[in-house]
Amino acid sequence: MVRFVVEKPQIMSASQNIVVSETTMSSIIPNNNNNNNNSSSQKLPPCLISISKKKLLKNIDIINGGGQRINAWVDSMRASSPTHLKSLPSSISTQQQLNSWIMQHPSALEKFEQIMEASRGKQIVMFLDYDGTLSPIVDDPDKAFMSSKMRRTVKKLAKCFPTAIVTGRCIDKVYNFVKLAELYYAGSHGMDIKGPAKGFSRHKRVKQSLLYQPANDYLPMIDEVYRQLLEKTKSTPGAKVENHKFCASVHFRCVDEKKWSELVLQVRSVLKKFPTLQLTQGRKVFEIRPMIEWDKGKALEFLLESLGEYSSCCYFLFLFL
Repeated sequence: MVRFVVEKPQIMSASQNIVVSETTMSSIIPNNNNNNNNSSSQKLPPCLISISKKKLLKNIDIINGGGQRINAWVDSMRASSPTHLKSLPSSISTQQQLNSWIMQHPSALEKFEQIMEASRGKQIVMFLDYDGTLSPIVDDPDKAFMSSKMRRTVKKLAKCFPTAIVTGRCIDKVYNFVKLAELYYAGSHGMDIKGPAKGFSRHKRVKQSLLYQPANDYLPMIDEVYRQLLEKTKSTPGAKVENHKFCASVHFRCVDEKKWSELVLQVRSVLKKFPTLQLTQGRKVFEIRPMIEWDKGKALEFLLESLGEYSSCCYFLFLFL
């Protein structure tokens, strides 16, 4: 079921300084280079967004936890599913709770007239996810193709409103699926933002040279993690590792459930060497990304602010499944 979030955005300045120096980080992150080990797994990017010591220690505990933590991960893996009902919050256990949740998260199609009324006199900006929104959820992420009909619909939409695709995928891969140069793209969970190609946007306020990459210093680390994950998980049939440029993922949709505990151990054995990367879970996938104060929500705020006059008066619509 498609749902909209319609709200007036909290705007963050695109020029906001979000970087601190390596000296600042040295007081937060333990120095493991006492033995002059120059491997990329030990090096920290020279510029990082500040991480609290409490948050860092919690991340290390998640990665290095014992058997009880592994069982919790496996239970979470078992609960994850592409079906809409099973992807609802785990706290929903009764029909009454489900009805209450639906009341708080109404279907956009059922509330379309209210949405149009709420947006009257406002500039509208469209933000779309890719997987499960513009394309179906599939076993092989390389085959999540967008239909020609959907592409034509998004193209028409972009003629009316500034339109962006915000996804966990690498921008290049999503663009190869979508093939629309007039859109904004925010890939790698919002850590790689690009504006429309020059000459393609119909909206005068759109900045066509926009490029923002807040996790650029993590590129060598992500490449190394990707290489190690490929090597570590190759013994697990069905596991698929992807490099999304500023983050990585390990898909277990096609992994036998009996192998899930083994896969958790494999992923964690790699990540414990990289304490500034965090491990989260999506639908049948592990996500590995930098521990920085940046996500899809921050990317939305940045894109709205970059639209100039739009940011002071617009309502934005974010589609998701």
